[in-house]
Amino acid sequence: MLRVSPATLFPAVRESGTLDALMELHTRAVWRLLSSSDPGFPLQLEEFARLQRPLRLDAFEHYIRGRLAAEDEGRVRELREAVRLEPDWPDPAFALGQAAFARRDCATASTWFSRVPKMHDRYVEAVFFAGVCQLWLNQPARAEGQFRALQEALKNSAGGELPEILNNLAVARLRSGKAEAAQADLARAAELDPEDDDYPLNLGLLALRANDFAGAAARFREAAAREPDDAEARALLIYALERGGQKAEAEAERAASLSGGEPLPTVHPETLASLERIKTELDTTTLRQEMETAETAAPAARASAATAGPAGHLRAGRQQLSANHLPEAEREFRAALAADPHDAGAHRGLAEIARRQGRLEEAATEYRAALESHDSATVRTALARIYVEQKKTELARQELEKALKLAPNYSEAKQLLERLEAGKPGAGR
Repeated sequence: MLRVSPATLFPAVRESGTLDALMELHTRAVWRLLSSSDPGFPLQLEEFARLQRPLRLDAFEHYIRGRLAAEDEGRVRELREAVRLEPDWPDPAFALGQAAFARRDCATASTWFSRVPKMHDRYVEAVFFAGVCQLWLNQPARAEGQFRALQEALKNSAGGELPEILNNLAVARLRSGKAEAAQADLARAAELDPEDDDYPLNLGLLALRANDFAGAAARFREAAAREPDDAEARALLIYALERGGQKAEAEAERAASLSGGEPLPTVHPETLASLERIKTELDTTTLRQEMETAETAAPAARASAATAGPAGHLRAGRQQLSANHLPEAEREFRAALAADPHDAGAHRGLAEIARRQGRLEEAATEYRAALESHDSATVRTALARIYVEQKKTELARQELEKALKLAPNYSEAKQLLERLEAGKPGAGR
């Protein structure tokens, strides 16, 4: 077992025995890994073994082969065989649901997800994915029931909320005509994850339905500012401006978009509903910890601490940053980078912390690291601002020019470049 922070490699764990006892060996090896890495692990081997489902060795083999299969056909074949041999084992059923979900085969996916029992640790994910399927099938009432149950369970168990669930609940409610509730859900999602451009875009679509064209334009502009390469957000901004009678501003936006060489998608009133952004992935590590009861959460959290992915740390860091809790935010972003050193969002978060604290060179280094993982007009513009503060005008100009190649209509980059050009010796003569 490798602990990420502080970096520690524990001694190897070995168990030996006959092949027909492989499942018992597996249980003992897992218990030894957990107990050796955590002195406070609460379960003795006998207690731990009683909690494990007794499985046929051949069913376990087919399950592992299915999880490792590179081709969908082989994956499904192996997992179905595991289900045939162990009909009451939820894990291969959940994996089959995931495989069908990836193909958007909602009827098959929902059937498999329904076989995951409520007390299973993948139950919440099964309900979430089934709810997404119901949105894809345009069954908003059923989808609302699924996401509302998840939301209430989260609040009751830990008082927490997840923006993906709130977003999908809002889409379901919006399709059912519950605009006020949908708006509250989306506003809360945007507050929890302030860097995601899907939530303001969905709020803009909600405003369009209410003929609030000025409000819709403001939301679409916000979405485009967060992700300048989002052509759909730009097209919706132009549509909202036109509907609101701001023809000149709409034409200016369209001209700026066309200057990039890539035409924007056409928006039609009858297709607005199809533009709603549905979240199809969930931060499962965070969710499982939120959904566990207080009695079982502590050992589960300890056991998963060394293997938590970057997504939960990234979200927590953004929330701490939005609250200006900089030490806590930095801790979360560094934990995300420990799990994935190339996480652009974590590098951006650290850059913003360094900028707020006046450590400009460190901020520039983190922005450059983010660009190595994902090129972005937003990040290049932020880096240019750092260079301006450092009086590195030529470097700032280069970054802004690159930003405008990526997003020709990005107003923040344009305005900053114009200010730089106006400050050149001889400008305006």
